[in-house]
This record gives sequence, structure tokens and C-alpha cells, in this order.
Amino acid sequence: MIKLFAMDVDGTLTDGGIYMDGSGNELKRFDVQDGQGIVRLLKSGVKVVFISGRHSAPTQQRADNLKITRCINGTDDKLRDLKAIASGWGITAAETAYAGDDVPDIECIKWSGLGIAVANAHPSAAACADYVTERQGGKGAVRECADHIIKLNNGEDR
Repeated sequence: MIKLFAMDVDGTLTDGGIYMDGSGNELKRFDVQDGQGIVRLLKSGVKVVFISGRHSAPTQQRADNLKITRCINGTDDKLRDLKAIASGWGITAAETAYAGDDVPDIECIKWSGLGIAVANAHPSAAACADYVTERQGGKGAVRECADHIIKLNNGEDR
């Protein structure tokens, strides 16, 4: 049973593009279907967390918008943060799913009971994943993860 779904943001929840306007403002594109998947996970009782290696106001805004209570926004040690969050909620590695797309996500993908790489992940991240999505980061991959987790938790997809 997956109780915690944690994910990278840039390249996983987004397509990896970062739009800068030259005045210090940053924009990111988020997929509405990914958001719906997160809402469905939360309603099913799965805790959802963002763990991003870079600080970004749009990341926090999206977390707030989706009512995600834990958003690590700008960390240099994703695995440390993932373990601390899981432990704080009494959740084991086996009860954790993590989705990512690149080298900084590998340790979290390996540690989690369900390690996920998005379709356009770097080959080194995909190679250590239990599950690789068909959809790309920022283009429905997180919705695919959510649907997969819900099916697993309901005893389907085994």
C-alpha cells in the first residue's frame, strides 16, 4: 500500500522549461490533468509532497493551489528530506512512491518502494526505476503515476 507519493518538480511535474522575463520573474507550466491526479490521490488518503532542488515561487504557488502541505522548495539533499518526511509520518520506504527525471532523483527512486521515472527521464534515472511512465514530465506523467498508485492501492495492476 502506497501512503506517500513524493515527486521532483522541474522535469517531472513540469516539462522542465523555465520561463524568465529578464526582470526576475519566473513562470512554469503545470498540466491540469496532473493536478487532477494529485487531487485524486489526496482524496484517496495518499499524502503528496513536492521535493525540488531549486527554489521557485511558482512551485510553492502550485503546492498551495493543490493543498499540498509539504513542499520542499530548494534542497541540496532530496533523499534526506524524503526520509525525514516519511519518518515523521510513520511511513516506510516500502509505502513510499517517488517520481523523478534526472540524476538528483536517483537516490530517492532507489530508496522508495515504488521508484518512478517519467518517460523523458535521463537514462540513468529510468534504469533504476520500478516503473517508467508512458507520458512525459509536465504532460500527464504525474496523472499516470497517480492512476497507477490508486490502482495498486485498490488491488488492481498486480
